[in-house]
Amino acid sequence: MRMLVAYAASLVAFVALDFVWLSLMVERIYRPALGDLLAAKPRMGAAAAFYLIYAVGLVVLAVAPALKAASLSRAAVGGLVLGAVAYATYDLTNQATLRTWSTKLTLVDIAWGAVATMLAAMAGYAVARLIAK
Repeated sequence: MRMLVAYAASLVAFVALDFVWLSLMVERIYRPALGDLLAAKPRMGAAAAFYLIYAVGLVVLAVAPALKAASLSRAAVGGLVLGAVAYATYDLTNQATLRTWSTKLTLVDIAWGAVATMLAAMAGYAVARLIAK
């Protein structure tokens, strides 16, 4: 039950954070850098699949070890590392293969992924600890 709570809290936190980020930054950062490569509207099925799968990784790799250690800082560090690695994989692959992918976009997106994943891991940890009491 605690892992389901951690999953739900991490998922909700990450989706909410990413929604705000994308709402504010698509027109400021992504569309100017990517132009026609960016879809007019997100493909919601693919987006939902990403969020559902990413939250599993978030719980398994960051939240569960933090719960075992009873350490919010472990959730934060685990989330930060996971987010940086996951987003670096995406961004650096795109930068290596796409003509229009810039270093600035890579750096901004990796930083965002690291911070958002860290905050979502901390939320998942905190809610799971609160519910367990």
